[in-house]
Amino acid sequence: MYQRVGKAAYKPDLSNTEAILSVLGNPEKKVSAIHVAGTNGKGSVSHIIASILQEAGLKTGLYTSPHLKDFRERIKINGELIPEEKVTNFVNSHKKDFEKISSSFFEMTVGLAFDYFAEEQVDFAVIETGLGGRLDSTNLCDSIISVITNIGIDHTIFLGDTLDKIAAEKAGIIKHHIPVIIGKHQPETDQVFIDKARELRSPLVFADDSMELRIIQSEDDKVMSFDMWYNNTSIFTNLKSPLIGEYQKENMLTALRTIVHLKENRITEITCDNIIVGVENVIQNTGFFGRWQQISNNPRTICDTGHNIDGVKSIVMQLQDLNFNHLHFVLGMVSEKDIFSILTLLPKNATYYFCKPDIPRGLNEDELAKHGFKAGLNGKSYNSVLQAYYSAKNNAGINDLIFIGGSTFVVAEVI
Repeated sequence: MYQRVGKAAYKPDLSNTEAILSVLGNPEKKVSAIHVAGTNGKGSVSHIIASILQEAGLKTGLYTSPHLKDFRERIKINGELIPEEKVTNFVNSHKKDFEKISSSFFEMTVGLAFDYFAEEQVDFAVIETGLGGRLDSTNLCDSIISVITNIGIDHTIFLGDTLDKIAAEKAGIIKHHIPVIIGKHQPETDQVFIDKARELRSPLVFADDSMELRIIQSEDDKVMSFDMWYNNTSIFTNLKSPLIGEYQKENMLTALRTIVHLKENRITEITCDNIIVGVENVIQNTGFFGRWQQISNNPRTICDTGHNIDGVKSIVMQLQDLNFNHLHFVLGMVSEKDIFSILTLLPKNATYYFCKPDIPRGLNEDELAKHGFKAGLNGKSYNSVLQAYYSAKNNAGINDLIFIGGSTFVVAEVI
């Protein structure tokens, strides 16, 4: 399982997934997929799209990764986790075949998702890629639209060490004649997507060419309020989203541009009310957690799963907008990241609680603390995430802020 052990579990090849899907009767061909890739934001975009489709009365599958607490979070229909018996029956029915194929955890899970969505006859399935795109197991889906959120430096040992190389891997989800939405213009990657779309004769749209999101200042710090403009015309005013991270502006833009495409091209009927309510209810509709999520008021405690350079930059910018006396930062990371580059981005005037997420690829807390001290961060190391969190709670004043992050797995242990 890649999430636990890292690169040893990664299989850069689609042959196993093809074999699994063949055993299952190729369920992926029975599912209309909205395929979402990107470095950051693909989970948020996937959940926003799924919530709006649900509000439109459509039976909507949602496949995402990784999970925070329960494996079944990865596979949902209309926000409901796949039933336990579906998972166990699937494994019992196909275990011998999967063992012959030497299937990985991710490959089997993708097979389970397609099998379940086909069996339940979903109207659409929103499918989030794992690491890349071109060689990702999800790339065998029958997509009706491809969505690529943004490109940043992450998973360089698999995807390449430059933005254009990583973009080329993500662009691998673009299919012949299937439209593609690109979340934003980036000078280093635009031409990669333009060339790939031209080669495959796929209509390409950059979301920020025609759509603009304008934030409205609001006294309610639990929602992001915004106006949405499309082709220089106001289409929504004072729309409210519970996804309040500053970085969610870009994700919201990408998701809504995708929905507008589905609506304009009459792929499905979606009303303005469906969009408004879908955005407002994205958390309760889909069970979306861990993104700039406030888990306590006394003291204010926020967690976020951002874990690469671009994700951490967004978190630091958001922290700068908050009012508090002192920052207590519960921090854990996994071993194959560019640790020092990420740590140098973090605020120096904070107390750090260095810890190791409880997975084999978690970075040892003392090693993380050493890197932290070199980067100018002050704090102590702790034997577990929860020990670090409880120490932060004990030390924080009522007007202080506790932030928990650095890894999806640190957030999962706390929430």
